[in-house]
This record gives sequence, C-alpha cells and structure tokens, in this order.
Amino acid sequence: MKTLTANRLTDGRVIYRTVEGQWSTELAEAQRLTAEEAVELLPVAEAEFGIAVGPYIIDLDKEGPAGQKWRRETIRLAGPTTGTTHVLGAA
Repeated sequence: MKTLTANRLTDGRVIYRTVEGQWSTELAEAQRLTAEEAVELLPVAEAEFGIAVGPYIIDLDKEGPAGQKWRRETIRLAGPTTGTTHVLGAA
C-alpha cells in the first residue's frame, strides 16, 4: 500500500494526500493507493506547488509508515527531534 506525502508550503508541516484530493496533516486521512495509482497521481500532486512542497510516494501498512524508510517517515510524522528550546529571532 502507498500514499503521497509532502510538506505544506505555508508552515512546513507534513501533509498527506486524501481521497478527496485535498491535503491533511492526519495520516489516518491519507488515501491508500496501489503502486500504479500512486505513480499516476504523483504528477497531479507535484503540480500543486502552491500547497505542497516536494511530494513523493511512501509505503504504508495498516499501522503507519512501512518499507525501507519507515523510520524516517515516522520521525516526520512525529515532528522535530531537536526539542523546542530554540527561539526564533534570538541571537
């Protein structure tokens, strides 16, 4: 099973393509696709450059990210691993 993921242009959040052709931050709302469907839909997602940055195909299982890059996708889903002590604009 596959889905399309990207980063949202406005804030960099991880987003997933939904059945409705929208983007969601919720993995549970991601459209489940066959490999062939994902390859066909990728150019459509790439054309949405005003919404999604760098869309690509990932593997899914029923629990979440799968395949060779499951760890990377799990980290992306959970958010930054560096903590929140950095203050924007601080010297």
